[in-house]
Amino acid sequence: MFYGQQIWVASDGHKRLSILPRMANRHGLIAGATGTGKTVTLKVLAESFSDAGVPVFLADVKGDLAGMCCPGGITDDIKKRMELVGIEPEEWSGQAYPVCFWDIFAQKGLPLRTTISEMGPTLLARLMGLTVVQEDVLTVVFKIADDEDLLLLDTKDLRAMLNYVGENGKEYGARYGSVPRQSINSILRGLTALEEQGADQFFGEPALDIHDWFKTDVNGKGIVNLLHSESLINNPMMYSTFMLWMLSELFEVLPEAGDCERPKMVFFFDEAHLLFKRAPKALLQKIEQVVKLIRSKGVGIYFITQSPGDIPDEVLGQLGNKIQHALHAYTPADQKAVRAAANSFRVNPEFDTKTVLTELGIGEALVSFLQEDGSPSVVRRARILPPQSQLGPVADKERQKQVQGNLLHAKYGTMIDRDSAYEFFIRRGKEEAARQERFLAEELQRKEEETARKEEEKEALKAARQQEKEAERQVREAQREAERQAKAMQKEQEAAEKAKKRAMTNVAKSAAGTIGREVGNEIGKAVGGSFGKRLGGNLGASIGRGLLGTLFGR
Repeated sequence: MFYGQQIWVASDGHKRLSILPRMANRHGLIAGATGTGKTVTLKVLAESFSDAGVPVFLADVKGDLAGMCCPGGITDDIKKRMELVGIEPEEWSGQAYPVCFWDIFAQKGLPLRTTISEMGPTLLARLMGLTVVQEDVLTVVFKIADDEDLLLLDTKDLRAMLNYVGENGKEYGARYGSVPRQSINSILRGLTALEEQGADQFFGEPALDIHDWFKTDVNGKGIVNLLHSESLINNPMMYSTFMLWMLSELFEVLPEAGDCERPKMVFFFDEAHLLFKRAPKALLQKIEQVVKLIRSKGVGIYFITQSPGDIPDEVLGQLGNKIQHALHAYTPADQKAVRAAANSFRVNPEFDTKTVLTELGIGEALVSFLQEDGSPSVVRRARILPPQSQLGPVADKERQKQVQGNLLHAKYGTMIDRDSAYEFFIRRGKEEAARQERFLAEELQRKEEETARKEEEKEALKAARQQEKEAERQVREAQREAERQAKAMQKEQEAAEKAKKRAMTNVAKSAAGTIGREVGNEIGKAVGGSFGKRLGGNLGASIGRGLLGTLFGR
């Protein structure tokens, strides 16, 4: 309740205990065992800051904070609490608060998204449970994407970038250091597991503009930004990493504000022990830095957890406004936690702080807020005020009405898929495929032309060979014809020679026969008269022809 320009939280029966608005950005702690009233205290604080015109953010891990969008009713318990804390009837009225529902799974609130680049390699490595070496490789992948102006907006962008770097590891290894394919594969497996947990809904655009949380309604009440976390809390690593991202985003985006009359925003971190559980030293140092410096930007952080021991001392020392509900002291460890919690308060001589811590009832708490000079007040035993909005969850129908009617629904309701690394690689793959197709087509055409050319050359060579063979055949035919003609001519010559020889022989024989006849006639006539003449002539002719034939070879 915002009363007297102060955040009225509790009463000790004599005095109203309030947080001074200008001290509210000095952070705070709400601690206590399960069932002691931490959630109601958180709700009262959130309502009071909203009444003061301060926007708040809180995670609804049980679903019982959603009722803030509906007015509360006066029950017997509320009336009794009003009497105990000294609230006059006219000072309390059931009222609804301006709630903006958010949900990273986009089911029970406006989709709350961020991009892969904005989350960064350190928090992503924590989400995926990567080793130090794998985180270094992921950092190199982010650096390459940044150097080559490739946007990493959603999980498919990161997957495409990881595969690209893995395929070109040798080339990038020379410039950025070793990029083992084995580490790339491990990161890809982690990314797949992250997508199975719903990260494909969380990473994308439109990404959250943190300035949309710094708003008030038409009545000047601060908007209560409520993150539905019933499902998210089942993955403690995702929950704590997401909350840490929001703190980092606030720290990086907001300008320095110095000392403000009231905070620009108050951030409630429920189940705060999850933030520090198994966090590496570098991350713890980052958290300490954010908590230490973010108050100068007008943001107050209030951690809600069971025991102050859940918060590292370096961070706990930064928390000026403390509300400590009852703690159990059943075991030595519990007793040690009680002593530590008691020792963190400024002593009140009226009671023993350690003893009271184990005696507090539901709705009671030890309270110490920062005073005007910045010092903590003495611890007081007090009762927390009753909330003015509805206690418990809200019906899904009413929730959806709130979500659909929110002005930010038009901005965040529909996911968009901007041109980024994934589209670049798809496009480049298509271009490469087109180039390859053109190359193959050109290569095919070249081969076809080469084949056609070779076929033409083969046909031409075949034709030339046929022509050569035909020419050879014609030459052989000509040669054979010439030989035949030569032989024929030779035969003709030989026949002519023979004929000539026969003719000459015949002439010679005739002449020889005539001469022989004449000689034989003369001889025969001399020997035997006319008979001798006839016989000698015939014999002489025969002798003459035979002799001539012998001489000329017949």
